[in-house]
Amino acid sequence: MDYRNNILETIGNTPLVKLNKVVADVPCLVLGKIETFNPGHSTKDRMALKMVEDAEKEGRLKPGGTIIECTSGNTGMGIAIAACVKGYKCIFTTSDKQSKEKIDLLKAHGAEVIVCPTNVEPEDPRSYYSVAERLSREIPNSVWLNQYDNLSNRQAHYESTGPEIWKQTDGKITHFVVGVGTGGTVSGTARYLKEQNPEIRIWGIDTYGSVFKKYHETGIFDPKEIYPYITEGIGEDILPKNVDFSLIDHFEKVTDKDAALAARRLAREEGILLGYSAGSALAGLLQMKDRLKPEDVVVILFHDHGSRYVGKIYNDDWMRERGFLDTELRVKDLAAKRKDSKFIGVQESENVKSTLQMMKDRDISQIPVLRGEDVVGAVTDSSILEFILNNPLNNGDKPVREIMTSPFPEVSEDLPVRELHRFITKETPAVITRNKSGERIILTQYDIIQAL
Repeated sequence: MDYRNNILETIGNTPLVKLNKVVADVPCLVLGKIETFNPGHSTKDRMALKMVEDAEKEGRLKPGGTIIECTSGNTGMGIAIAACVKGYKCIFTTSDKQSKEKIDLLKAHGAEVIVCPTNVEPEDPRSYYSVAERLSREIPNSVWLNQYDNLSNRQAHYESTGPEIWKQTDGKITHFVVGVGTGGTVSGTARYLKEQNPEIRIWGIDTYGSVFKKYHETGIFDPKEIYPYITEGIGEDILPKNVDFSLIDHFEKVTDKDAALAARRLAREEGILLGYSAGSALAGLLQMKDRLKPEDVVVILFHDHGSRYVGKIYNDDWMRERGFLDTELRVKDLAAKRKDSKFIGVQESENVKSTLQMMKDRDISQIPVLRGEDVVGAVTDSSILEFILNNPLNNGDKPVREIMTSPFPEVSEDLPVRELHRFITKETPAVITRNKSGERIILTQYDIIQAL
């Protein structure tokens, strides 16, 4: 029989998955380290278990004890799972910007959750750091694990994440991209990888409102860099001891909006439902794609699962309220909804009979007429039918150019859908647009009806 003794034995050995559509413009192989395969659906399971077990070995955590931790949700989940198996109580402090799903999941594992204000200084007695520290002093037989300064955090990734990535890429990895929060994932993984090959580049992803990037580049901790942001799981207003800045080659900042939109792209284009920081990591990579060469091998670590953000980045109303989604439907939105966007046309020399057969085979009612690559006209099934009825003895041998009408209008992909009435009529049943890559896409009356 093949089984594990408890759920903690399933932590680690997460898969690498090749990314395709979302990195079509990136010139090299890009692999996602999908940490959602951990039992708590995040990379934090690794360090949570390590911190708990190290606290046990050191005698700080005793039977029947209480674990206290300040968390954005994922570390708390990992600790809660370990506590369930090992028999400890949990109290978690978190900030009020965290998703409701995260808080509810912690409670589902029997934890007590205390929500603290985000927009206060770390030293403020109301901050989730300060509340956790105070509780650890007041509650007997308790331990505050403090993921920010507890070096078991980065040691967990040195012992597991780094070796896994090295083995999975057969030592061919050239770049490691990851969001930076407590610093354990980036620092532990980076230390192992650079010990194997010092040339591996480590790119840390930061967010606007965080101090990391400026501190890394100047050595100055600038309070003016600190302001509220929405992205969860990365960025800090403190300098955790787990962040080893000497191992990070570059920090790239990503906006809240770009991170959210990138996460949604991963879900829709790759079928991988991930969290906010995964969107940050992808957006950061896309911002730096010009630094990569065809022979490079990039690994992006995706921290957590998108189920914890269903009420946020995967909720259209939430996105629109923050200006992250255009409230007006545009032509490019219609194009994105098409299952098959391949542009199909017929050369002007093709005869009417074969053109009709092509339209039947592809189940389309209109088709552009081409002269080489240029669109010079259009035919519809009704115009072909009219020709056949008026010329019953012709057998359809005439070239299609002799019955074609004017070309379908070409419109900008940014045109609001409400403006399409100026182009689409009974006589003109379709328009042509171009995506950012210059590829033509035909949009019909049916596409508009389906989208609306």
